Amino acid sequence: MRAGFVFLALSAVCFCAALSDGSTLRADDEEEVVISEEPTEEERAAWEKTRLEMSAFGAEYLRRNQEECGGWTTEKGIGTSLVVLLGLLRAGCPMDDPAVERGFDYVLRAVQADGGIYTPGGHIPVYESCLALSLFAFAKSRFGTDRFDAILENGETFVRGQQYSEENGTSPDDKAYGGLGYSKKSRPDLSNTQFFVDTLRDMGADFNDAAIQRAVTFVERCQNFPAEGEGEAAPADDDDAGGFFYTCMTNENPAGQETDGGLRSYGSITYAGLKSLIYAGLTESDPRVEAATGWIRRNYSTTKNPGLGLRGLYYYYHTMSRTMDVLGGDYFADDAGVSHFWKGELIEVFARRQRPDGSWANSNPMWFESDPNLVTGYALIVLSYCGL
Repeated sequence: MRAGFVFLALSAVCFCAALSDGSTLRADDEEEVVISEEPTEEERAAWEKTRLEMSAFGAEYLRRNQEECGGWTTEKGIGTSLVVLLGLLRAGCPMDDPAVERGFDYVLRAVQADGGIYTPGGHIPVYESCLALSLFAFAKSRFGTDRFDAILENGETFVRGQQYSEENGTSPDDKAYGGLGYSKKSRPDLSNTQFFVDTLRDMGADFNDAAIQRAVTFVERCQNFPAEGEGEAAPADDDDAGGFFYTCMTNENPAGQETDGGLRSYGSITYAGLKSLIYAGLTESDPRVEAATGWIRRNYSTTKNPGLGLRGLYYYYHTMSRTMDVLGGDYFADDAGVSHFWKGELIEVFARRQRPDGSWANSNPMWFESDPNLVTGYALIVLSYCGL
């Protein structure tokens, strides 16, 4: 069915007025948004107008909530500030925007002597450094600035050195091989590994880069794929088959375990795994890509994180939108044969959820998503992939 055109033709402010009490919309209160018909030029223009207005409104919220030091939610380190800055740039804010200038001044103070960009004394230097490098690479690409060239070079050396590889005594037979964790000494997981792959591609690395090829070894071990001896392989007819789980190192997994002890697949990490496979050069005909795409077709959703519901919903949107952009095209077919106009669906979902002050937030606090600074940064990034 077609989504309500009249609804989408309204301004972002009008959307937000529907939540006059300032509450946060709950994804489990919503029906799936399905837009499968080819939109008219008028409808495309209305969706694009809505997307731009929502993004501008969200950016204004972030400007108002910037801390005196230049960052956002700085008690948790620089991570939120990095997400916010990338969101602002992708939403069209220029480098000389006062909030952007102050934000960059803040995160640049986190550049360390070892080349990393992270909060001193923190526990997530790999995650923060990868986000920072992707931010600086985007600024360089979008605005042509060479301001960050030395930081990018040194930072790339730092993050490459955090990967489990032969260089630090890890053999290809080791389950950790190719992966990255939050720090060099922590166990690797698929989330941090996908950020590493994203960062290298953002910085211009090709799919055959040695580090990316090592990473895909770890990524494959986190897939429920019916191949002997790899990961926690699921039976071919299992509901989890083709999807991904958090890490092959332990039974730690947000979606939990099956009764037989296998690890359940879930949405955000399956998009992360699929995207990493594609960034490593695997094509749509590769059995692993086919299996991951099949899991997504069976579990396609724009209102919940499949397998987790509300938990990590905006992180899900973040990985989903970038993966859809990598796959290419405006449509994605589910297993029932419905061809989803995913950009329009996401625009409508985000329009329904934007709050009266311009922000977004999740009613479920998992992964800090009750923080409107973080989630509004995510929202601006997601919406940037939905341009029409």
